[in-house]
Amino acid sequence: MTIMGTPRLRKEDPKLLTGEGKFVDDIHAPGELWMGMVRSPYAHAKIVSVDTAEAAAHSGVHAVYSGKDLEEMGLWIAPLPCVWPVTDDMLNPPHVPVVTEEANFVGEIVAVVLADSRYGAVDAAELVEVSYEELPAVASLDAAVTGDALAHSDLDTNKAYHWPLVPDPDALDAAFANAAHTVTGTFVQQRLIPAAMEPRGVLAVPSPHGGDITLYSSSQVPHILKVMVAATTGIPENKIRIVAPAVGGGFGAKLNINPDEILAVTLANRLGLPVRWTETRSEAAFSTHQGRGQNQTIEIAADAKGKILGVRVHLDADMGAYMRLITPGVPLLGSFLYTGVYDVPAFGFTCDGYFTNLTPTDAYRGAGRPEASYAIERAMDLLANEVGVGPDEIRRRNYLNGGEAFQDLEVASTLVFDSGHYGPNLDKALELSDYASLRAEQQRRREAGESKQLGIGLCTYVEICGLAPSRALAGLNYGAGGWEHALVRFLPTGKVEVVTGSTPHGQGHETSWSMIVADKLGVDPDDVEVLHSDTAISPLGLDTYGSRSLSVGGVAISMACDKVVEKARLIAAHQLEANPDDLEFSGGVFRVKGTPTAELPIQGIAYEAFTAHNLPDGMEPNLQEQMTFDPPNFAFPFGTHVAVVEVDEDTGGVTLVGYTAVDDCGPQVNPLIVEGQVHGGIVQGVAQALWEEAVYDEAGNCKNPSFLDYLVPSSMEVPSMVLDSTETPSTSNPLGVKGVGEAGTIGSAAAVINAVCDALSPYGVTDIEMPATPQKIWRKIQDAKGGEA
Repeated sequence: MTIMGTPRLRKEDPKLLTGEGKFVDDIHAPGELWMGMVRSPYAHAKIVSVDTAEAAAHSGVHAVYSGKDLEEMGLWIAPLPCVWPVTDDMLNPPHVPVVTEEANFVGEIVAVVLADSRYGAVDAAELVEVSYEELPAVASLDAAVTGDALAHSDLDTNKAYHWPLVPDPDALDAAFANAAHTVTGTFVQQRLIPAAMEPRGVLAVPSPHGGDITLYSSSQVPHILKVMVAATTGIPENKIRIVAPAVGGGFGAKLNINPDEILAVTLANRLGLPVRWTETRSEAAFSTHQGRGQNQTIEIAADAKGKILGVRVHLDADMGAYMRLITPGVPLLGSFLYTGVYDVPAFGFTCDGYFTNLTPTDAYRGAGRPEASYAIERAMDLLANEVGVGPDEIRRRNYLNGGEAFQDLEVASTLVFDSGHYGPNLDKALELSDYASLRAEQQRRREAGESKQLGIGLCTYVEICGLAPSRALAGLNYGAGGWEHALVRFLPTGKVEVVTGSTPHGQGHETSWSMIVADKLGVDPDDVEVLHSDTAISPLGLDTYGSRSLSVGGVAISMACDKVVEKARLIAAHQLEANPDDLEFSGGVFRVKGTPTAELPIQGIAYEAFTAHNLPDGMEPNLQEQMTFDPPNFAFPFGTHVAVVEVDEDTGGVTLVGYTAVDDCGPQVNPLIVEGQVHGGIVQGVAQALWEEAVYDEAGNCKNPSFLDYLVPSSMEVPSMVLDSTETPSTSNPLGVKGVGEAGTIGSAAAVINAVCDALSPYGVTDIEMPATPQKIWRKIQDAKGGEA
């Protein structure tokens, strides 16, 4: 029986649903101290003085440290890391865990309190007296570009870098010079607060002797965190253990190296006592990085029939106050995808990164890819309107390879797309959504003059996932590799242990990895135990982000299983006195071809390997193998999404009434998990389109840091979705698999805004900024009516 490809309930869920799962906040250590952070109330200010006397005298307070106190203690040897300096001359002002001279965003830590209780630490933090000299704040990306004020007083510019990708400038100029049609779209990617279900938390526990320290962190990247903690603090890496216990969502927001993690480790190491902290929901607006933050300009040149001749893109990207782990590279992750799924002969992309006095930005679900998809898919609708054809037709006319299947096709952005087959994918989405009937109903409502107008929006996206190969990442100045590690071992009793460097935070790794192993080794998935997220158990790995887990980590497990089978084959051949080539392996049993009675189950071979009584000469005992897989290329999932909205012309209210998604992530290990990932991704993209935005005032204060004002959707705001798939295997790995964790987010925002603009098209509306709030829509309608009058 084939296990892969069949829906299977997640084995992780029972312990989470019954309260057995342990998150950081559930773990306690004797004698633990709680950290309370004193944070700057100003977006930009000099720190004149810090008086800790009253706080230090507060009941239950163990210690209070200003930034200068900690600097004098020498607790770190380097600032917080940025591993992606995208250009050699990129500006990167040092970001230390506790600032000493100048606060550069609201919420930056200026002092830290250690107390016996969570609330005692918070109360004492309020007693620390800090004197500030407020400075002009750069409170928006637009303000950063104009440069009337500087985000950092010691820099003479807000521009951090300029990054170009223009393979053939002459061809690009010629494309626009010879175009029959040109369209330009200017779009804003608003800032988003990631808002994972579990806030971040840390607990650092020092060993009573030997200098070892264990950090429990709600992190997506325990292996990377271990390296970066060592590099930042000077603590030997071999003395550091990182454990990511149950992690309640991440979406990129938990892949950073944060001030609280460094503070917990260094203070616990210095004091010999456990140190912990858990952020509050409002605190997350500045203690955890934010997502997006871009101004986009995209131009398309096309011939008379709408066939694309060239695409030119420029981004202004908001870095926030500092460069976090991969901040400068996030806009560039999408740089190669502004051509979308289309045959673009000439292409140019430039990006300018700017500092602001706002919370730093970094990866958020999709990380550069949703932004790219949004720009090209919105621009394709503008082109359809310019040429006078439907949004489906303009896409068909421009698909790579005419929409037919292809493999390993180089595109204008210099990438090689591993595979694609876009035409059937679009056809299925249009059929499932009943596109023709939707258009007929839309026309009926318009002719009847109804107040609730229908809008239908399309998006055909492509994304890159599984960052690789490592040598290619070196060419992008990225500071890590793209490989992943796995170990598969049979225990003497026939059970299987899998050690993976991929670290789940809701993706269902334990279930999916068990299914891969079950298929490969012919065992029951329930007999497979997956070990992860603890660097003492899984010392090698590069963790989970960018939809890399299956296409890199899962493939590494599959390849390790293949090596286990080959070793087992040699043992079986030895014991059956047969040639290894004469053995066939099926259902967990080796059989001699043509002699059905001569067989050995792989569990029995595992025991024989354990006893080592009868192994081939020179063979090591035990049945286990490991694999480090470094893919030769990215994987390129794609799909078509169709969003249907109702717009109330009287109120501006938008209701998402239908959503169809046909995604292609290659062969699916567990369709049930794929469906859940797509559901969640779609809702996050819809949220950006309609509801979510981190709003700042002119002084750089976030006006909606809590769920009272920051609108995160629930199931009540979204309809039942129609999901399906096509299957186009990747050529980048032997399983042919691709990622799917970010696909929904990459396709949905553009589809929804295209639908809103489609509903408003009778009023001449061709664009509306995200989030498309009722007020914005109502004003567009009123402006159009006023123009008619």
